[in-house]
Amino acid sequence: MQTKYAGIGAVIAGLAVAFGAFGAHGLKDTLSDHYLEVFETGVRYQMYHGLGILLIALLSDRLPSAKLTRWSARLLLIGTVIFSGSLYILALSGIDWLGAITPLGGVAFLAGWTCLALAAFRGGRAS
Repeated sequence: MQTKYAGIGAVIAGLAVAFGAFGAHGLKDTLSDHYLEVFETGVRYQMYHGLGILLIALLSDRLPSAKLTRWSARLLLIGTVIFSGSLYILALSGIDWLGAITPLGGVAFLAGWTCLALAAFRGGRAS
């Protein structure tokens, strides 16, 4: 699990850097301030959760519940795709109803962090 999620977290964080640069340089003259801010919110949350997945990979051998730890990484990944992805599409397309999908990604983020907390509070050491 450690290697897989370290790689996934690194890819997500690296893509956040690329998307951030694209937004700052490629979209600043194309998007309104509102949609540029929406795009930047997607980038910010993608970076946070890419780093979160890296953290989970580093902690995976230390946490007693491998199942909860795996689900925490999965849910942060799902949340990133839904939350950030919907914001990117919203910003680039202007289709406002996509904003209704974004909270589903937020729920996945909350569930992922909750799984990680539960895995940590279980105590003991992973075997």
